[in-house]
Amino acid sequence: MFEGKLVRLRALRSEDAEHHFRWRNDPEVVRWAAGGDPLFGPVTAEAIGLGFDTMLRLSPRESAVFTVEDLASGKVIGMADYRDLDPYVGAATLGVTIGEREFWGRGHGSDALRLLVGHLFGAYCLSRLELDTWSGNERAVRAFTRLGFREEGRRRSAVLVEGERYDRVLFGMLREEWAA
Repeated sequence: MFEGKLVRLRALRSEDAEHHFRWRNDPEVVRWAAGGDPLFGPVTAEAIGLGFDTMLRLSPRESAVFTVEDLASGKVIGMADYRDLDPYVGAATLGVTIGEREFWGRGHGSDALRLLVGHLFGAYCLSRLELDTWSGNERAVRAFTRLGFREEGRRRSAVLVEGERYDRVLFGMLREEWAA
């Protein structure tokens, strides 16, 4: 669907559920992707199945989930999504998770996010994109900043990870900042 330097974003398929199940039951993926949020994982195969039924029927005018593949090998390595697309406000919220650990820190997540941002600003009349992470995920904070997202605020002590409190860090990017 969309190809970058390292990854391809393609439409979600039902067979991708097995990867999501594995990632959402991997404590390290859950820790870095969602700050250990128990809503992200661990999850049952039945819960993944129900979630996939919903994800496969999402209207791209509001939200979508893409599968991230390594361009060199074709291996499924993660997911990228947008949600809460509001044409009146002109905004959407993004997320990227690289679930295969051997691809962490190698630029695949940044490439996937770059493709998603380009698609959303290209296909929709949006004025801003938003995403967030927790302050302990310094790799995500650096990646978002390198892509041109700006820190717009913090929700102090909003995330509990392994008994320790962290800030929820909010990022935004305006259309004109992407075009620059």
